[in-house]
Amino acid sequence: MGIVVGAAIVAGGRLLAAQRAAPVELAGGWEFPGGKVDRDESDHEALIRECEEELGVVVAVGERIGGDWPLRGDLVLRVWFATVVSGTPVAREHLALRWLGRDELFDVPWLPGDLPVVRLVREMLPGLLDPAQD
Repeated sequence: MGIVVGAAIVAGGRLLAAQRAAPVELAGGWEFPGGKVDRDESDHEALIRECEEELGVVVAVGERIGGDWPLRGDLVLRVWFATVVSGTPVAREHLALRWLGRDELFDVPWLPGDLPVVRLVREMLPGLLDPAQD
């Protein structure tokens, strides 16, 4: 089983979404930043590495969101809340980044594997994702 980690980065009452550039079948879809866990690293190490590579930020990993979310083939997605410790997110490997408020979470076409996680994030953090708090 392959493991893909994702970061639900929340700041200022908004959730960071990243638009895939590749592969072709996923390009244009929106996802949580992250990527595959290498054989010699933990899930948290992979998440920190991927955020640095993809976004140019250092993150602190928080609470896990749900369990193993099935992706295509034998891959599973594991997602954690994260906060930016240093840096400003930049789309290094993605087409675009967007900060989405509670009322905007479903304004982008999330990839099928990420969509159920977005729904759970919305349920878990109604206050945190409330734009009235900005």
